[in-house]
Amino acid sequence: MDIKSYKNYHFIGCGGAGMVGLALIMHEKGFKISGSDLKSSVNTEILTEEGIQVFIGHSSSNLPKDENTFIIRSSAISEENPEFAAAVSAGMPNLRRGEFLAELAASYDLVIAVAGCHGKTSVTGIVTHILKECGKNPGFMVGGKVSGWKYSGTAGNGKIFVTESDESDGTQIRLKSNIAIVNNVEDDHSWNVGGEDILYRNFAKFAENSRKLIYGPSPLADKVFASHRNKTALDLGKLSAKFADMKDWGGFQRINASIAVEAVAAAGIDRKDAEKHARSFPGIERRMSVRYHKSDFYLIEDYAHHPTEVSASISALRERFPGHLLRVVFQPHRYARLEKYIDQLACELRKADEVIVVPVFAAWSEKGKASSEDLVRKIGNTAKSADSDWPMLAKLLIETKRKKEVLAIVGAGDIDELIVELIGSL
Repeated sequence: MDIKSYKNYHFIGCGGAGMVGLALIMHEKGFKISGSDLKSSVNTEILTEEGIQVFIGHSSSNLPKDENTFIIRSSAISEENPEFAAAVSAGMPNLRRGEFLAELAASYDLVIAVAGCHGKTSVTGIVTHILKECGKNPGFMVGGKVSGWKYSGTAGNGKIFVTESDESDGTQIRLKSNIAIVNNVEDDHSWNVGGEDILYRNFAKFAENSRKLIYGPSPLADKVFASHRNKTALDLGKLSAKFADMKDWGGFQRINASIAVEAVAAAGIDRKDAEKHARSFPGIERRMSVRYHKSDFYLIEDYAHHPTEVSASISALRERFPGHLLRVVFQPHRYARLEKYIDQLACELRKADEVIVVPVFAAWSEKGKASSEDLVRKIGNTAKSADSDWPMLAKLLIETKRKKEVLAIVGAGDIDELIVELIGSL
């Protein structure tokens, strides 16, 4: 695909975390950009502020009239979506987000691609931050908001491109890179791609498409990447110890920083400079973010939604706030994940002193065999259910807060709306 052969790019689902950055990059490159999303959001407002036309709601009437238009759709947009179906009917060329990302990356001289089931947004952000601080002006596509950065994606000077690569829809096999980073390999999203075997083959293909592979070792990862001819398995414990002085970071945050340093070192950045700049990384929104603090009461938000992530989150909170009561409000993310990991989630959430579980954030599916009430029963008597009536729940949490407490709001769905209510009341 020759990106320059099209004048207009229309993004269906443009408010998504992985879509808004792409739209901004293409806008910066001088193309005419438009998009649509089911509802308005911070991301759609950012696009509008940049002069990009955004339609709220999906309709065939949103499509540009110019025949020289290319369609990019979020993986959350089904083929039955009326807007996308109309585009296909009209013969408009189209790709899924991850497929188009691969085409965009191919236009850069050096590509650093970050994959893995946990931590890829943070590592992508840290790699980008280090390169920016070293004056490299990279293009980047981060699938989340870096604290203090207005945009999650920019075009840069056209030489270096840093991007995360999502395993959830199988498109990671399209992305080619000079340096591939895989933080970890674990079973997540296998239900979307056709099973665990296919998921692991996709990781292997992603690695094969790179000239250099840097990865976090495990028996599974070692097996998946066994045939790669230019790979480095990192000693994560030894490397992350270099950041032991960062007392506000949890163990997994020190690991993310160490992986990022190794990646930029492979791209020619001095390790000492990289380590120095990694320490000044402002963090990713919704990743162990302190939202409110007064005396010994802390309100923390974290994006954890897989058992491994919940375990790392609770461990980091215990390490950082010893002696505090730990109360977790947890929103399960996707019915398929809850059904598959309900026992593991219950086991990890029992490590908190108190747990409140709100209804499942369905994402791409509307129903499932397991429910939030099932999770509460498996956790036991330290847990209870609550409705996703955020104002009412915020009122309850504030009325029952303790002086020495960490209140952790955990999940990857719309539970961040509870944070807004809590801060407003606190």
